[in-house]
Amino acid sequence: MSAPSYPRHVAIIMDGNGRWAKRRRLPRAMGHKAGGDAVKRVVEACEVLGIECLTLYAFSSENWKREAEEISDLMNLMRRFIEANIAEFIAKGLRLRIIGDYKAFEPDIVARLDDALERTAGGTRTLAVALNYGAQQEIVRAAALAAEEGEVTASAIEKHLYTADLPPLDLLIRTSGEVRLSNFLLWQSAYAEMIFTDVLWPDFGEAELRAACEEFATRERRYGGR
Repeated sequence: MSAPSYPRHVAIIMDGNGRWAKRRRLPRAMGHKAGGDAVKRVVEACEVLGIECLTLYAFSSENWKREAEEISDLMNLMRRFIEANIAEFIAKGLRLRIIGDYKAFEPDIVARLDDALERTAGGTRTLAVALNYGAQQEIVRAAALAAEEGEVTASAIEKHLYTADLPPLDLLIRTSGEVRLSNFLLWQSAYAEMIFTDVLWPDFGEAELRAACEEFATRERRYGGR
């Protein structure tokens, strides 16, 4: 059972798959596969720690600039991950959410995601996956939708964010030693706590997530107050 001061909503920038593979003289695709294994470990750890919502940065709108072979590897990994885990998600009451314009993916992937979203809709915990996502684009989209309805206010924009139905973001983690947000959840991170770890994503698991939650629990959150 989680401590009362653990976060409800954790987001992770999963970084370091390529470096993990390079250090082991393995193909980059093997790093992404190991990263997929880490996703499963962390999803399971969230259940142990009582974390209500986990949001993962899986494929950014900028990732289309990568080599075609690597993009193909990532798409195939996505197909396999859905097939391998959907039954377990349903059994464990895990709701899948997609943030971003996932309709830009190949039709069979879109169909698999739509099916997974429908089949897991009744879940009580949430795994939100950012696919073809960019925070700046999200904010522009939300502001435009707000403008169509009337005055553009912070609350009007928030209503149209992809994350509108998720708990407020409490903790954002980035692995692999990089210290930047890379266009991820910029609006939602306004008052989130942040932890940057040198651990490469394929090596991240329950122990690392628990340590981050314990660090979160020591912080005083004042939301701009004193």
